[in-house]
Formats: sequence, C-alpha cells, structure tokens
Amino acid sequence: MKRVLIFLILALAAAMAAGQKNTTNQDMSGMPMPGHDMSSMSDHDMPKMESAAGAHAMHSMEGHHMEMGPHMKMTALRSPQPGDEEKAQRVVEAARKVAEKYMDYHTALNDGYRIFVPDVPQKQYHFTNYRYAFEAVFSFNPEHPTSLLYKKSADGYQLMGVMYTAPKRFNEDDLNQRIPLSIAQWHEHVNLCLPPSDRKNEMRGPNAKFGLAGAISTQAECEANGGKFHPIIFNWMMHVYPFEKDAAEIWSVERQAHGNGGD
Repeated sequence: MKRVLIFLILALAAAMAAGQKNTTNQDMSGMPMPGHDMSSMSDHDMPKMESAAGAHAMHSMEGHHMEMGPHMKMTALRSPQPGDEEKAQRVVEAARKVAEKYMDYHTALNDGYRIFVPDVPQKQYHFTNYRYAFEAVFSFNPEHPTSLLYKKSADGYQLMGVMYTAPKRFNEDDLNQRIPLSIAQWHEHVNLCLPPSDRKNEMRGPNAKFGLAGAISTQAECEANGGKFHPIIFNWMMHVYPFEKDAAEIWSVERQAHGNGGD
C-alpha cells in the first residue's frame, strides 16, 4: 500500500510539473493560481494558470483593503501564547534565508518558480513553485514558500517577500500551528462570481457586478445573473516581508492587500 501511495504522489507531482509548460485561456474554476487548492486538482487542471479571469482576480486583490467583507475572509487575532514570538521568528528567519537566495530572479526561475501572468502589468508579481504548493497541502516548510513576491525593476524584478499557503480545508487551529495567529493573520478570497461571456466588461469599474471587486457575493444572485459562483478561489495565504525590521511591516496585512511591495 505504501508503494502505491508513493507512486501516486510522484505521478501527480510529475503531471503538475509538466502542466506548467502548457497554458491555455480557460475558466478560472480549475486554475492553480497562487495559493490555489492543489489537493483537489487533476493533471488536466494545471495548464490553466494564465487565464484572463485569473489576471483579473490578481488585479482585484491588489486594490482591496484587508477588512472583513463579502469577498475576503481573515483569521482573527488571538491572545499571545508562550512560544508564539519564537515560532514566528523562526519563520521570518527561514523566509529571509529564502529571500536572500532568490534576490536574483533568474535563480528562482532556474529552481522551478514560474511567473504568474507575466504579460499582465501588476504591482506585485507572484513567482510560484507548484511543487512547493503541493507540498504545502500536507506539511509546512518555511524554506519552501509557495510563491516569491517581486516588483518590476529597471533590470527585471526586485524581490520583496514570500508567500506561504495552507489548504482551504484548514480551520484556524490548523493555521495557528503553522504561523501563530497572535502574530499574523492568514486570508483567503471568497464569494467570486464570474460573469457570462457577454458580460465580462462588468468585472471592472466603480459599479462592477462580477469578480472580486463586484457587488455580487452570493450564489443565488450570481446564478440569477448567469454567472458561475466560486465560494473559495484560493487557498489560505500569508505574505511575509522578511527584510523589514518592524514586526508590523514583516506581517503587514495592508501590504498583502495592496500587493504593492510598500509603494
């Protein structure tokens, strides 16, 4: 039985690696975007990571505040417990070690990180390693962040931080085991309504109805408007900015929301 399980895991990992090389423009429902739940994906889902809907989702997140709202779910801050600060500091030190290694973005690319929608202008680019995303479904290794966070620079990309993920099935106690909730807040993006093909223009603008910036936030209203509803579209996510000196900036939820690397 153990041999069969190992074979299945290796086969899925190989399929995921192969899928990174083939991208198509399809529906967001199967896309392994930064933080997507890798545990429920098939090998046919991997090629879908660079769709227009995914790019829109990233832009929508860049402009949102991290307040509890119809499209945002955050963990609650807990009372500090003995050992929390030390545990969080170990994560920061590991994140800093990773960040120092990947200051040159070419090194990240050579090590299997792939740029999410590189042709779409973004304030902060996610370089995602799908092997590490798969690993994060089962265990937490702070030296293997799911994504590296870069911003555009004159000579390519400048590294700002890292992103960790956890399965969307996790409750807050599970998340607390990875990074203490007295120190930082995990977040996920919820209640997404994708529009029918003839109403994609309604995903943008101050009166948007669809998307993460849209007014529609329930399945009933989404279906009434001909859309496709997704209760959760990403895994739990946590950004860490390890080069900052102040804990509030290292774990800043505001920077996570805007995706702007502090600009």
